[in-house]
Amino acid sequence: MSEFPVLDLTPDELLTTTRTVRKRLDLTRPVPLDLIKECLEIALQAPSGSNRQGWQWVVVTNPELRRQIGDIYKDVTESYLASQGAPAQLFSDDPDRAAVQARVGSSAEWLGQHMGEVPVLMIPCIKAERTLPAGNQAGLWGSLLPAAWSYALAARARGLGTAWTTLHLAREAEVAEILGIPAGFHQGALVPTAYFTGETFKPAAREPIDNILHLDRW
Repeated sequence: MSEFPVLDLTPDELLTTTRTVRKRLDLTRPVPLDLIKECLEIALQAPSGSNRQGWQWVVVTNPELRRQIGDIYKDVTESYLASQGAPAQLFSDDPDRAAVQARVGSSAEWLGQHMGEVPVLMIPCIKAERTLPAGNQAGLWGSLLPAAWSYALAARARGLGTAWTTLHLAREAEVAEILGIPAGFHQGALVPTAYFTGETFKPAAREPIDNILHLDRW
């Protein structure tokens, strides 16, 4: 039984309305640590390779630490938005998608300016050699990222908004030093977490299934 209210969402509603939340993150409302722990308890039910459960979770609520991470995130966001891979640079020849991408770029810029103000910054980590193994790393990250997504789903069900970003990893070593993350652990994402403004979320537009589905052969 959850200590906190859980939204009345069907599984399909939960899966289709857990959106990346940026501008609608409530920067002024504190988030109880026990609520974050409850979401993490659910996340820990996710699978991991050989059931190693080699994950560790850094929950950052200290204002000064959040500010320092926010400063790094702001710098890397500015570089990202000036690059060819920025959301607004993609699908410029498609009027419908270009409009969506412009909105994504605007919200990404907003989060870049305000990351350090988000009440909770969650950083999932996993133990690995300091130099990541060559070849396919699916086994390594597959032992962390499903749990991180379960955390986002649990947060959504409890009225919290999250965003999934990895931009800070361009300066992962600096963030590790700020937070005292020991050698041998790698960060998989940065997940700002807060209550959200407004009522709810709706499913996003996606490519038609026939455009991406391959039956038996590509």
